[in-house]
Amino acid sequence: MRKLGRTSTQRKALLRGQATDLIIHERIETTEAKAKELRRRVEKLITLGKRGDLHARRQAAALMYKAQDVNSDKDSLQKLFDDIAPRYAERQGGYTRIIKLGARKGDGAESVIIELV
Repeated sequence: MRKLGRTSTQRKALLRGQATDLIIHERIETTEAKAKELRRRVEKLITLGKRGDLHARRQAAALMYKAQDVNSDKDSLQKLFDDIAPRYAERQGGYTRIIKLGARKGDGAESVIIELV
């Protein structure tokens, strides 16, 4: 697990927020290290969504924030279970794609776009 220069609670909050944003927007821009760590979390969330039972829903709720989607009346958890998980019903993993954008101008960090396939 990458530490990302943060304490464990800061890291957990960062990944929770980014996972929620990725579920809602289906595409976000971040650094390469954060994206690689985020990929692990989102793949697990989608797998929980594919299971679809109450226990899986509660486990997913523990790994992400409950945020409202601006384009619809669904929150992040509803969107995961109702829209995203059924889309990958036939797929056995590999739900995300990382596209490299190059170095960021300010600090030279590798910038990437992570999106749902």
